[in-house]
Amino acid sequence: MASWKGVTEFVAVAELGSFTAAAGRLDTSVVQVSRKVSALEQRLNVKLLHRTTRNVRLTEAGQLYYDQCKQLVEGLEEAERTVTQMQQEPKGLLKVTAPVTFGEQHIAPLAHRFLQEYPQVRLDLNLTNRTLDLVENSIDVAIRLGRLKDSSLIAKRLGDRQLSVCASPAYLAEYGTPTSLEQLNQHQCLLGTLEYWRFREQGVERSLRLNGRIRCNSGLALLDACKAGLGLAQLPDYYVTEALAQGELQEVLTDYRDAREGIWAVYTPNRNLSAKARLFVDYLSQAFASP
Repeated sequence: MASWKGVTEFVAVAELGSFTAAAGRLDTSVVQVSRKVSALEQRLNVKLLHRTTRNVRLTEAGQLYYDQCKQLVEGLEEAERTVTQMQQEPKGLLKVTAPVTFGEQHIAPLAHRFLQEYPQVRLDLNLTNRTLDLVENSIDVAIRLGRLKDSSLIAKRLGDRQLSVCASPAYLAEYGTPTSLEQLNQHQCLLGTLEYWRFREQGVERSLRLNGRIRCNSGLALLDACKAGLGLAQLPDYYVTEALAQGELQEVLTDYRDAREGIWAVYTPNRNLSAKARLFVDYLSQAFASP
C-alpha cells in the first residue's frame, strides 16, 4: 500500500528548492525534512533530488514523481480545508452576479433565504446581462445560463432550461402556425441579442438566422411583444411558462426543440474558495434539485 510518509516534505522541497524553506513552510526542522525525504527515496529505491551546498534540484525521476504528488498534496489540503470550513459559521461579504430576469425571479429569492439562515453573511448581488470578469470584479459566484464560453472557470450545474418558440393565439390565427423550420422565413420573428435561433432536427443541431420587425436585448420586452401578437419569439422556459399556462401564448415547432441547456454556478479555480461561497453554491444546488 502506498504511503504519505515523506511526500509532503518532498513536494515542499521541490517547490521551494530548499530544505530550509520547506522546513519553514511545514513548521518543522530541516533535519526532520531531510530525514523524511531520504526515507522516501530509500523506500522508492530512486534518487529524487540532486543536493549540493548551493541548491537542490529535481532528478528526472523526481520531476515525474513531483508532477503526480503535487496534485495529491493539493487534494489532501483541499479536503482538510473543506472539513475545517464546515465547522465555521460563514460570514463576510458574498459577491454574486446573475442575469437580470433570471436573477430577479430565481436567484434573489434564494439568496435572501440564504441570508436568513446565515445572518453573518452580507450580500452584494449584481444583476446584469453583461458577462463580468470574476477576478477583475472580485466576484465569488456567477450564475451563467446556456453554453459556457470561459473554460478557465469551475462550473457546477444547478439545473437546466428549455428554449421554446411561442406566439399568441391571435398571431397564429392570422398568420398560421409554422410546422417546419423553413416556414419561419414567412413569419415575423422577434429577435434577441443572438444572431440566430437554435433547433434540433432529426438529432442534429441547426442554427437559423432570421429576420423580424423587432430586435431587443430584453427577454421581458420580447415576451410582451409576443403576447401582443407581433410575432414569434424563442425564449427560455422561465419567461413563457406562466403565459403558456394562462393561454396567452402557444408553443410551436415542439418537434424541433434544441437540447436543454445548463444553468450554472461558476467561480474561479481558487483552492481557497470561501466557506460562504461554497455553502451558497451548495444551497443553490439543493434548491434547484428540489421539486
